[in-house]
Amino acid sequence: MREKIEGRGEKCRVHKTSSFSNPNPIIRLRNSLPLTMKLPVRYLIVILTFFCTSVCYIERVGFSIGYTVAADGVGVNQSTKGTILSTFYYGYACSQVPGGWAAQRIGGRRVLLLSFLLWSVTCALIPLDPNRVILLVVARLLVGVAQGFIFPSIHTVLAQWVPPHERSRSVSLTTSGMYLGAALGMLLLPTLVKFRGPQSVFLAEAALGASWSLLWFKYATDPKSTASGVGESVLPINKKMDSHNKKVLSAKIPWVKILTSFPVWAIVVNNFTFHYALYVLMNWLPTYFELGLKLSLQDMGSSKMMPYLNMFLFSNIGGVVADYLITRRILSVTKTRKLLNTVGFLVASLALVVIPSFRTSGGAVFCSSVALGFLALGRAGFAVNHMDVAPRYAGIVMGVSNTAGTLAGIVGVDLTGKLLEAAKAANSDLSSPESWRTVFFIPGFLCIFSSFVFLLFSTGERIFD
Repeated sequence: MREKIEGRGEKCRVHKTSSFSNPNPIIRLRNSLPLTMKLPVRYLIVILTFFCTSVCYIERVGFSIGYTVAADGVGVNQSTKGTILSTFYYGYACSQVPGGWAAQRIGGRRVLLLSFLLWSVTCALIPLDPNRVILLVVARLLVGVAQGFIFPSIHTVLAQWVPPHERSRSVSLTTSGMYLGAALGMLLLPTLVKFRGPQSVFLAEAALGASWSLLWFKYATDPKSTASGVGESVLPINKKMDSHNKKVLSAKIPWVKILTSFPVWAIVVNNFTFHYALYVLMNWLPTYFELGLKLSLQDMGSSKMMPYLNMFLFSNIGGVVADYLITRRILSVTKTRKLLNTVGFLVASLALVVIPSFRTSGGAVFCSSVALGFLALGRAGFAVNHMDVAPRYAGIVMGVSNTAGTLAGIVGVDLTGKLLEAAKAANSDLSSPESWRTVFFIPGFLCIFSSFVFLLFSTGERIFD
């Protein structure tokens, strides 16, 4: 028999329990370790969601690389490539709000697992053949629908587990997994395609998805005061905990208030701009290197991963800086969000506009790294703001916001393909800087516009009970 401590700070209870009374071997292992060696469950949840976003973006970058090689091999034009690459985002857009609703009703942990299994199975079964257009379209729609449930579910899980003073760095760490995944994809997958063919990318992604699903199934738990024996849930500890959880899940969602809120729309506009720039660069940067600068991705070595590695670094820097400013009371939550969002988006705007002016691999990598890095810094503004304004409905607000971000992917990726096809017809090839100037000017302008919208209408205060 030993003493078991629940709660934090002054709100704690001590009672006797047996280390053998819990049949879960993970819980028994955690209970058998010294207190200083135990990993708090909320940290484990954040780490798992970090790997979740990493795997998702390895899949997205991987498809872009594998499909580009396969499509170029059979002479698919740029407009058709843009259509296929953007198909994912149609499915992704359709499932954002349903994903937030499902996470609110049945729990983010379950929804996250089911969505991961769906897209992993799809990648394992579908051949990457650019001539089988209908099959590829259906497959990308399915993967898009499945992955559309992921980020609303993650925000629901984090809003339940992470206390307010840890939110900036927790969300930043989780989302930085996207960029590390993209960096690893850019570094490793071109070599895999070169030696094993484009189809190998699908199989590798399916294996990663299945592996993460097993980890999540084994280690993830729902937040309850007695779930882990250390009282880590941010929900209040009392005898009515179970009924409280049920009320949160069954609460009526204030759709009208959400959809007419200016602070929510400030998040939506900035999410649209962030993803427009990110998806255009993610899907078309390989083409810019190969056709715009006449460089081979295989020959570029590790430099091609720098834009996404920079996002990983700056995302976490933004989270740490935001939490420092807030916890030390240097700035209010509202001013902190506005400062980081504005700095990030304005610097990114400048870097995006000047990308075509640099005609070397070093210059292009530097500019794209600055652009994506500072966009990631800006996520410590608008992206964490979901949980500031609506912690109880974070998944719902994230679903609404990410729908706009997904529409940006549909519009931006497809529009870029059409712009490049028109530029190719006018200039005979895509090696001229003029062919790419409009491609990078559009997200640069959107960054300036969005930063002013966020300055005017955002807040760090809770506006939904």
